[in-house]
Amino acid sequence: MTGITAKELEMISDALACEGLICKKARMYSATLTDADLACCMERIADLHETRYASLLKLIGG
Repeated sequence: MTGITAKELEMISDALACEGLICKKARMYSATLTDADLACCMERIADLHETRYASLLKLIGG
């Protein structure tokens, strides 16, 4: 965590919360959609946000 200021840590924390929420919502939508193409699109969106979440978590040593 060397070199990260308190403000940067706060911003990363906010981004983690947003990415996590978006990922959860997209997964929920993919499970409830009846259109297979839309469900697949939501899965891809969830995967993208999950990757971003993991990248942000690495920044803070998680």
